[in-house]
Order: sequence, then C-alpha cells, then structure tokens
Amino acid sequence: MACLSQHTWIHPNMISPSPSPSPSQSPRVSLSTTTTATETDEHDPPCPSIPYPTHLERVFPVYAIKGLTLDANPASVLDRTDPIWVAVTHEAKSEAEKEPILSSFLYASILSHDCLEQALAFVVADRLQNPTLLATQLMDIFCNVIMHDKGIQRSIRLDLQAFKDRDPACLSYCSALLYTKGYHSLQVYRIAHALWHQGRKVLALALQSRVSEVFGVDIHPAAKIGEGILLDHGTGIVIGETAIIGNRVSVMHGVTLGGTGKEIGDRHPKVGDGALIGASATILGNIRIGEGVMIAAGSLVLKEVPPHSVVAGTPAKVLGRLHDNVPSLTMKHDATIDFFADVPTNSKDDKPNGAHNLDRNNVNT
Repeated sequence: MACLSQHTWIHPNMISPSPSPSPSQSPRVSLSTTTTATETDEHDPPCPSIPYPTHLERVFPVYAIKGLTLDANPASVLDRTDPIWVAVTHEAKSEAEKEPILSSFLYASILSHDCLEQALAFVVADRLQNPTLLATQLMDIFCNVIMHDKGIQRSIRLDLQAFKDRDPACLSYCSALLYTKGYHSLQVYRIAHALWHQGRKVLALALQSRVSEVFGVDIHPAAKIGEGILLDHGTGIVIGETAIIGNRVSVMHGVTLGGTGKEIGDRHPKVGDGALIGASATILGNIRIGEGVMIAAGSLVLKEVPPHSVVAGTPAKVLGRLHDNVPSLTMKHDATIDFFADVPTNSKDDKPNGAHNLDRNNVNT
C-alpha cells in the first residue's frame, strides 16, 4: 500500500476546478517566491520552492509553505507532492526546534511517517488505545481502510483545511492534526463508516464507543457526513444513525442531531451544505436544514428550515434571511439586533424578547 503523497495528493477527478479569482479579489495565498500569507520565524528551517496549482488555490491554500511559485504546468504538481503534508512536516520540524522536549513526540507522530495517512493513523490509534485495543492493532486497521479509500484520503485533507481556515485558535496544520479532538473524532468516524459498509459493524460500533469515551463525541458510523467539515471543540456533539450532513458545514460543541424518540427508520436531521450550527443547538427529527443556514447557539429546532436563513430560540423560529451564502466559512455567529429582537423567549411565550421586556417594563410602572 502506497501513501497518497507518493503518487498524487489529490486526484484531478476528485474536485471541480475553481474559477480564477477576479482582479478585485485578493488571493488567499501569496504565490510570491519571497513571501507567504503567514510570516514565520527567521530561524525556521528554509522550505523548498514548491510549484502550486492555481486552480486548486481555493481548495488547499497552504499558508505554512515558503516560496510558492507558479508552475508552467499546474497539473504536474499533482504527481509530485502533497502540499498539506509538506506544510505539516515543516511545521513539525519548526516546533521540534522551538520545543526540544516535544521532539520525540513530533518525530513519532509526524516526522517518522511518509504521508498524512500514516501520521493520522498513528495519532488517532495512540489516542484511542487501551489495554485491550492495542495501538499497533488500531493503526493497522486505520491504515488499511484509509489507504484503500480515495474518498477518505480527500476528506482528511479538506477537513484539515477547514480546521486551519475556520478555527482562529488553530495555529497550524500540525496542531490541528495532533491536538484537535474534533478532527480526530471526525476521521475515526470516517474509518468506522467505511467499516460499517464493509459489513464490519461490530468493529465500527466499538470505535464509535471508544471515540465517545475518549473524546466525548458520539457519531454513529452509519451517519453520512460530507467533506470540509469543522467540529469545533467537539465536546458533546451527538450525530444519530440516519443523520446526513452536507459539505463545508461547521458544527460547534454540544450540538445534537437526534431523533424525537417516537420514530423508527429514517429519523434524524438532514443538514445542507454550508450550514453553521451554533453551540448547544439541538435539532430533532427527520427534518431538513437548508443549505447556508445559521442556527443560533442554544436553539431547539423541530421544524424544517429554509435555505440561507437564520433561526434562533426554543423552539426555534426563522428570524430572517442571511446575506452571507456560506455562514460556515465566515463563522459569524452573531446577527443584527433586529434579528434577535424577534427571538422568542421560551416555548410558552411567542412574544419576541423586545416585546417581552416591554410588557415587563409596563408591569413595573
């Protein structure tokens, strides 16, 4: 089994080419031979000049690599290097120099491996091991699944990019790979999902249980989750068996995609592309959440939500339409005061907050 990065870091058929940015748009990554979007310490080890495919710029903006240059044949880079993995290894080397006490850990977790697939398998196996589930056994299982599944190979990179782009606390690709349990939980789910469809349901459920125990994230292996996903913080996220989540969705901690307790069969929510689900939001039942929806923190959603709208409250109500088509990418959880003036205060009172406060003021006077 060969690493993806030894042949092609992403197959051309896996993505649709992104349009070139207009002159008025600033590119997300500097392609200068002397500067990058993120400056690094002058003592960092020099990075090689790596040709970068412009048509993939919006898919994999690699902030950590110095000396990105345009290539006369952008597609040729697909056969030579994985920019995400190059970024991870350079960051790991830099961190090892800055914190020598972590050098052995960084070597074992990243620098001793040939590709992102192997490093990820090692990291999550090390986190999930226990006296009866040995790290070596888990790593063999994880590598065997990932190396034979190009869909997972693509998703682990798009997910890693999502964490780097959308989480302001994420310092680097390396830190996302090593320390973010939301990312770890998501990738073990992907492995368990593949095992589930291979008929190895007992092993898939064992992994689900172990992830829930270690990370506090409970994702049923039969659920269907797209790519470019952010599980921010991760703690307390529950995703049920028949739930479906589209691409480029951001989910905050404490979110539940559950059933109502009354249904059997297809009983969990279906979340569209580009949705942003705020912390501790609860979505129950086989309902559709449209693409580009923003669900405010703490909301209880029991009915379908139209695309590109804001919902909030318990139970949640549609407050208006979003001007931002993909809130999951901008990660703007706030809305205007006009939006939140219409949020119901509780399930027994349909009056908005503003009206509720006005009535209370009248009573006091």
